[in-house]
Amino acid sequence: MQVTRTFDIIDWNIEKYSREVAIAGKAGNEWKTYSTGDYRENTNMVSYGLRAIGLRQGDKVATITGNRPEWCFVDMGLSQAGMVHVPVYPTIGPEEYQYILSHAEVKVIFISNRSIYKKVEPVLAELKSITDIYSFDNIEGVKNFGELLELGKNNEEKYRDEVLRTKESITPDDLMTIIYTSGTTGQPKGVMLSHKNIVSNILALNNIHHLGFGNRAMSFLPLCHIYERTVNYHFQYKGMSIYYIENMGLITELIKEVKPHVMNTVPRLMEKIYDGIMNKGQALSGIKKQLFFWAVRLGLKFELKGKSAFYRAKLALANKIIFSKWREALGGEIEIIVSGGAAIQPRLERIFWAAGLPIIAGYGLTETSPVIAVNPFRTNDIMFGTVGPPLPGVEVKIAEDGEILTRGPHVMMGYYKNEERTREMIDSEGWVHTGDIGTLVDDKWLKITDRKKEIFKTSAGKYIAPQVIENKLKESVFVEQAMVIGENQKFASALISPNFKQLHNWCAEENISFRDNSELVRNADVVKRLAHEVERLNISLGDHEKIKRFRLVEEEWSPDTGELSPTLKLRRNELMSKYEETIEGIFNQKKN
Repeated sequence: MQVTRTFDIIDWNIEKYSREVAIAGKAGNEWKTYSTGDYRENTNMVSYGLRAIGLRQGDKVATITGNRPEWCFVDMGLSQAGMVHVPVYPTIGPEEYQYILSHAEVKVIFISNRSIYKKVEPVLAELKSITDIYSFDNIEGVKNFGELLELGKNNEEKYRDEVLRTKESITPDDLMTIIYTSGTTGQPKGVMLSHKNIVSNILALNNIHHLGFGNRAMSFLPLCHIYERTVNYHFQYKGMSIYYIENMGLITELIKEVKPHVMNTVPRLMEKIYDGIMNKGQALSGIKKQLFFWAVRLGLKFELKGKSAFYRAKLALANKIIFSKWREALGGEIEIIVSGGAAIQPRLERIFWAAGLPIIAGYGLTETSPVIAVNPFRTNDIMFGTVGPPLPGVEVKIAEDGEILTRGPHVMMGYYKNEERTREMIDSEGWVHTGDIGTLVDDKWLKITDRKKEIFKTSAGKYIAPQVIENKLKESVFVEQAMVIGENQKFASALISPNFKQLHNWCAEENISFRDNSELVRNADVVKRLAHEVERLNISLGDHEKIKRFRLVEEEWSPDTGELSPTLKLRRNELMSKYEETIEGIFNQKKN
């Protein structure tokens, strides 16, 4: 059979990759697993149950939940019943919930637990389109997901043929989902994606790596984001067993239970893993510490090809005595780590490849379903520092101003109820204007350099690409997040949110006392230590790019506190507003 619609993946699996563990989730202390047959059964019951409560083809249904098998049952059940899935981040605020649920005209909501219900409940009274809300966990006063499945079973004979007719009538070009972008500025936009958009991406990814039937994947990035969602379909298409992690705080614990062969991540999480490993290395002493950092220095020189036999021999030794422990900490069986969502630092690619934890970096947008390019797991086709070649069937070109444009079956249908923004995003020839600046290295590998809207000019007319500098700053173990500023100013500066754990450890070693983080970031010795890190970075920058001044902030930036988007990107407008006085002080300071 051919897969042309997302729900075809279930029958594809039944036919080709029937298995006892298709998907799984942690229920209390036990893993609850579902076979391919269970997957199809639960999906059908969702479709029948939704029909029984009055929903029809074209109706919108939202999910606000972490990653768990029930998400898949709802997603596929909606898809084959011709309903439109509107997945929503569990981490956004009430105003965004109200906007999205109202704008999409959502009729039914699925949530996972009590904490999400408390966030959503205040806006429900104002949303007249909502007819039902179901919870995966038991919540008093809220309908349970099990009730919908039971309703489906009781109405199977009544709706089986109707759902089957609907499935057969759905075309690849039909609307399948609306995904609201996290909106680093302004109201989120509803990206309309068809079955064809997403399936074209799934199929184009098929030969990127060798893993498939018999392998295990771990899923912890939000399934409401198109990156994790499409790769989740891809893993299913290839016959893998997928283990869902609802609480990202449990990753380090559960990865040792799952022992995955592959997982998706974002650069910031890899940076945190690396920093955590470095902290453990710093805590060693004597010969153990010397060997640890010898291995790290060796790993940072890693190349896929061209290294001497002597280097390879040293690396083999480092793998045996040091890097084997890194692999063990990540379950011991990882073969591939897929990184997307932002550009990953080449040093992280090198060190993890050297450690036997190979990273393949990719790039895309919600509007492109999402993958535009990815480094395939083949030595000759990988280039560190790039996001790889464009996918088969995906066109990419670089505009005169350096903007990356793309065209193909992966391009969205448009923004929901927003033709004007759709025309701004997709030109008359079908090219998506990504807003990212990049180049094609050797006419093959796509390299992202910055966001078009984030590039700014100093008062001297010199262009600054902040992301490049910010990524370099974050190479320091003392820097958690940084935002480069200086538009229309004489020079570039930065706000730095330190890695407070690392900074606290350093202060302990230096016998520096402090009452709290507010006092810490004003400590002269601390500021001097961070200034050393900034100066080290400045050596590699052009004169107009150098960070002339910086300020440390006492807050840790996160999606929960509003400084970062759910995909861990800087919310620059919010940061500029929050630190308005600090920024004014930087540029009005009399002495440089």
